[in-house]
Parts: sequence; C-alpha cells; structure tokens
Amino acid sequence: MNPLTFSKPLAATLLACAHLLVAAPAWASVTASTTIVPVVAADVVLLVGLDRPTWTYQVGDAATFSVKFNLKPYPAEGVAITYRLGPDMIEGTERTALVPEQGLRLSAPAPTRPGFVRLLVKATVQGKVQEGRATAAFSPEKIVPVQQEPADFDQFWQAQKRALAAVEPQFMLTPAPALSTAQVEVSYLSFQNVAQPPGGRPTRIYGVLSVPRGAGPYPAVLQVPGAGVRGYKGTPEMAAKGYITLQIGIHGIPVNLPDELYEQLNIGALESYNRYNLDNAHTYYYRRVYLGALRALDYLARHPKWDGKNLVAQGGSQGGQLAIMASALDPRVTATVASYPAYSDVTGYLDGRAGGWPGLFRPDVLGQGQDLLSDAKLVTSSYYDTVNFARRLRAPGLYYAGFNDMVTPPTSTLAAFNVITAPREIVLDPQQVHLTTPEHRATIERWLAAQVAK
Repeated sequence: MNPLTFSKPLAATLLACAHLLVAAPAWASVTASTTIVPVVAADVVLLVGLDRPTWTYQVGDAATFSVKFNLKPYPAEGVAITYRLGPDMIEGTERTALVPEQGLRLSAPAPTRPGFVRLLVKATVQGKVQEGRATAAFSPEKIVPVQQEPADFDQFWQAQKRALAAVEPQFMLTPAPALSTAQVEVSYLSFQNVAQPPGGRPTRIYGVLSVPRGAGPYPAVLQVPGAGVRGYKGTPEMAAKGYITLQIGIHGIPVNLPDELYEQLNIGALESYNRYNLDNAHTYYYRRVYLGALRALDYLARHPKWDGKNLVAQGGSQGGQLAIMASALDPRVTATVASYPAYSDVTGYLDGRAGGWPGLFRPDVLGQGQDLLSDAKLVTSSYYDTVNFARRLRAPGLYYAGFNDMVTPPTSTLAAFNVITAPREIVLDPQQVHLTTPEHRATIERWLAAQVAK
C-alpha cells in the first residue's frame, strides 16, 4: 500500500471543510426506517428534559431545556446546580444556577450545522449527588462524516484478506459441558489468525460456539464484543431459539480464564489497546482484530448445520464497529445488527465536533489534544473508521443510538448511519445512555427472526 499522506496544515484544512465537500444523504433516498422512542418521565429527584417530546429539532429551530426537582417541601432558596451546556461531548465550562420550585429553563445554543446539543446537570440534594442530562438533536438525518476515505481503501483490505487466507485456520473445538444444556451444545473454539506484526508467528482468536442439538439447518450469528478484556460463556439462550452463535474475544486470550486476569489486563497491558501502533495501518492493533472476526465468519460458513443462506454479524459499541466492518468485507453476511457502533468518524474532534469512541484526537479540559496528532495516525484511522465500512454495506441492517450516550456519541453514530446505502433501520432513543434497553433487545430479536424468515 502506498497511502496518501499530507501535511498537518493540509490535514486540518481537509478535515475542517469535509462536511462541506460530502453531500448530505437523504434518508428517503434508500430503503430506510427511523423510529424515535418516546421520552418517558422518570420517577427521579432531578428531571432534565426538553420542550419537544422527541427531543428532535431542525437546524434553525429554538430548543429549550428544563431542569426541575421533585422535592417536598421545596427549599425556599431554590436548589443550587452546576451545569454544562453545549455541543455533544464539547459541552463547555461549568456554570452555576439556582433552580426555583417551578423549575429552570435554559435555551440551547443555536447550532449552525446538524448535530446534538447536551445539558449536563449536577446537584447535591439531602447529602446525595444527583445527576441528569438531556440531549437535543438538530437535523440528525443530515449529519455527514468528516473522516477521509483513502483512495486505496478497498485494495488495502483485499491485501489484508489475502494475508489472512495465507494462514492455516487450525480450528480447534473443546467441549464445554458445564455451559451446555439439553437443547444446546456449547464448545470453546479457537483458530489461527494473522501475526501481529506481519511476518511474525500466527496469533489465535478464542470464542464460544453454541449450536442447537437438532438436525438443523440453522442461521448463524457472529457476536462480536464491546471494548475491554473479559471472559465469555457463549449465548446458549439464543442458540436455543434456533441459531448457531459464535461469541468471540478479540485479544488472542482464552475466554475461560479467571476474572482477575482480565481485570489486570484491562487496567494494565491492554488498557489503551485501541491506540497501539496507530501510526501504521499495517501493524495497528485492530488489523489483527478485524481479520480475526472475518475468520470467525469463515468458521460459521463451513459449519455442517449452517443453513447456507443466513449469516449475521451482531454487536454493540466496539461490537457494532466490528459488525459493520465484517458485513462490509464479507459478502456472505446477510444481515447486520450494530448498536451505537464505535470508531465512527473518529476525526470529528479535529473538526470541532464529537468523534466516535475511543475519542481519538479529543481535546482535554485545557483544550490540548490527548493524542499526538500526526499524518500517519490520521491515515491509519481512515482505514479502520466505521464510516468507511458503512459506505460499503450491502446487507440489511438494524442500528441503535441513544442521544444521551457519552461513550459512542450520537453524532458519530449518525455520521456512519447516514452514509449507508443498503436497506437500513435505526432506533433513536433520546433518553438512552451507553446501554441497550430490554425493549431494544426484544426489537433485535424480532428483527432477526423476520430477516431469517425471508
């Protein structure tokens, strides 16, 4: 690969004007469906909300936040709060106010381009810290990514897939009777993956395979993980509903080790794995991860009980990132489920707005960048950014975003969703943080059942 490089002043210029160069996609131009979950008043001490039930506006609309406390009796002097109010993940400096019994109203700063504006509120009431937030969406369907698309993106990944194909898989299954049930046989699976770095010894990927005991055939689902280091026990409960499921880890570590080991890796050797070798697309940590997920699909596609037509990639956060990547790079994938996908439009912070997890190039509280900016890092991020895989999706997909998510900001999720040209559905949950609600889990289950029934 001969990646295009550019100087830092030029890089900044390109990022700053990228939103002007990329045409805003129209949600109606492809098969698309958007569902906004109703905002529900919670029975909490601190209520933070907006003056529209969907928390959704168009650029140019006025939006007003509300802050109210459920207290009886109510303090005559009001309740002191600290708050921050501003764009998604760039909410600005802390300010103070008093909230009278009838509540406090704060006008949202008027954005000049599509995006999100958030109010973060904190107070101490009767000795307990209370926190609340609300986030207004402004023309979210018109958010466009600022990440660059390398001219040789497809050639780069074709070369990586050839490198993977050159490594003997050596699939190894170990029965896991303690995890199995009368309906599902569970096994530990491992297989060889590319070396890290290239030219070294092959690495391995470890996971848990759950297969219905019936004759089949069955649809297959690759379940890719969120960020961090942890063990896994598979998803036999999903397999009992008629799916072959493969849940993998990404770090080349067996998934049935003591929890203490994973905890120590999380805070130690693998604490910042998402930044390891970011200055080289050929040795970046996620290269081995992405290719390992593709090999996991290879295993499912050769399983004797696979139905030969339904192959699903599913995950949330980092798992959503990996699900979109795998679906884009493997034409056998027939459906994608990606909740609040990570690593979406990660150069957003260089354009003065939120970028996706893991917050590459995000300014700290003093306005200083947390990552040393270089052309090499910008180039590498473009080969791994979820946005550039989202452009290449072919299979139908179900997506999910919470307006209040401050891990994978909604700005970044919509930047990826809006470039998808495959059939797509998104559920927008204004009050939701970085979690999947039981209701959305049920939505995923229904959606998958409909997809495999086609």
